[in-house]
Amino acid sequence: MTLLSIEGLGISFGGLKAVSDVSFGVKPGEVVSVIGPNGAGKTTLFNMISGVYLPGSGKVMLNGEDVTAMPPHLLARRGMCRTFQNLQVFQSMTVLENTIAGYHLQESGSVLADILNLPAARRRAKQAEAGARELLRRVGLERAAEREAGSLSYGSLKRLEIARAMALNPRVLLLDEPAAGCNAVETEEIDRLIAEIAASGVAILLVEHDMKLVMRISNHIVVLDHGEKIAEGDPASVSRNPAVIAAYLGAENAAG
Repeated sequence: MTLLSIEGLGISFGGLKAVSDVSFGVKPGEVVSVIGPNGAGKTTLFNMISGVYLPGSGKVMLNGEDVTAMPPHLLARRGMCRTFQNLQVFQSMTVLENTIAGYHLQESGSVLADILNLPAARRRAKQAEAGARELLRRVGLERAAEREAGSLSYGSLKRLEIARAMALNPRVLLLDEPAAGCNAVETEEIDRLIAEIAASGVAILLVEHDMKLVMRISNHIVVLDHGEKIAEGDPASVSRNPAVIAAYLGAENAAG
């Protein structure tokens, strides 16, 4: 069963086609990676899928529902969450507080109950804290729970952002370059974490430049070049595809 279906997505800026007629799907428990050279349209595609950009053409289907151009907060309520290439972490808040923030979108209680600190509000707060601590354990940050987020290493901040996204209990998780700026050890931790999340049944859509990471964890790869899909398939077939090799190396070097 395809959980996330991308059907003919396209968008233009000032008459220039940034993404043109891209289609693919992501199933539960599957890791699908979108790769391509700089300027291929990967982040633009992500922004259309996640509701940041309004597509000029095509559809985004989530579990059979047309969610094209639905704003991010409504997509999150339906089970689609994303992280960003540039960290969106509250640096002066603790690691625990950052993670708890991810639970607020799911809360159904009233603001008045929170202001008056009613029993229901206290119960929700305790449940959110317990859930956040469990997520921090899963991403290996439980010992840093009380530290300010700004004191963490870059790789730890990446894992914190994933933990906060997971607080929304997503069915589909979009990861925009989760290993960017990470060293080899941090990348290995991100690798393990993504694999564990996928194994739990979450559908993962990934944009990443680290080809070693992509080839290790992907079930399926979609390749973009100049906004168009030039190849897709399993890692082995994509790595041998002449069009992919030419896109990354240039036609002359690829032929050589």
